[in-house]
Amino acid sequence: MADGDGDPSSEEDDIAGRAYDAFKAGRLREAAQGFEELVRLVPDYAAYHYMRGLAHKYLREWCLSLECNLRSIALREEADPASHWNAGIAATALADWAEARRQWACCGLELADDAGPIDADSGTACVRLNPWGNGEVVHARRIDPVRARLRNVPLPESGFRFGDVVLHDGASTGRRRYGDDEYMVFNAMQRMQASPFRTFSAFVTCEKPDDLLPLLNSQAQEIGHIEDWTSSLVNLCLRCSYGAPHMHAPPAQTDGWNPQRTIGIAALSEAGVNEALRAWEGHGCRVDDVQVRDFPLTSPADDSVWWLSLAEDE
Repeated sequence: MADGDGDPSSEEDDIAGRAYDAFKAGRLREAAQGFEELVRLVPDYAAYHYMRGLAHKYLREWCLSLECNLRSIALREEADPASHWNAGIAATALADWAEARRQWACCGLELADDAGPIDADSGTACVRLNPWGNGEVVHARRIDPVRARLRNVPLPESGFRFGDVVLHDGASTGRRRYGDDEYMVFNAMQRMQASPFRTFSAFVTCEKPDDLLPLLNSQAQEIGHIEDWTSSLVNLCLRCSYGAPHMHAPPAQTDGWNPQRTIGIAALSEAGVNEALRAWEGHGCRVDDVQVRDFPLTSPADDSVWWLSLAEDE
């Protein structure tokens, strides 16, 4: 064992082998049970407490994850950044702000306030929504080390909305380039605070890129954000998937512009959407259909190692 407690017994060795194999295969419930057996068998071995906490983290069982990571920290003679980070994530998920602040301080992170929820401007990052599924990546403003507010309009199927505050993992799983900038990508683990905005899908036609700008910059009341999904979605015809009647446009014009656009609108009400679209429509700009559909948030399935980056998975 890493802490110098001697050679593991054959029983410990067998349980540990099965627990680590289960974790690597994404069988988190089995892994958590295995590490629970190990901490009963070898209660002073920090690594088993850490791994048990890690399994409960990805199961999103925050009370147990926090308990295990705090025990891992207490058993070590030297600071263990991974245990502190995971304890901070679990405390944040539980809205235990005092404990979260203690853990971030142990990680060397300076926070402006000394009590209550953290609401800082920690810069821009990208978060991968539902990393156990389609894994849509959106921009977000980080408000503390592991929470971020979504700044894009996610697809309705994600279950997330513009303005949601999400809890994300502490380790980056890649980078995403937007224009001249590159941002770290973090896996979103759950929604912490629901946004009041709903997501509307507008299918419109306009002949020139400049014709779309007034809609994207609309100042209509009750609108949170409007974006052109057509420019960011690949190999997906939302009109077809939503059953909106239309004829497929011919191949893109020589300037690369497709006049049929799919627009994501974050709005407080349908009235706000209609106001924005009425003000924009005309002079070669047409609204073909508007739909709103609500989808539930999804949960990870067993047997999936969704928390790994692509490089780690390979």
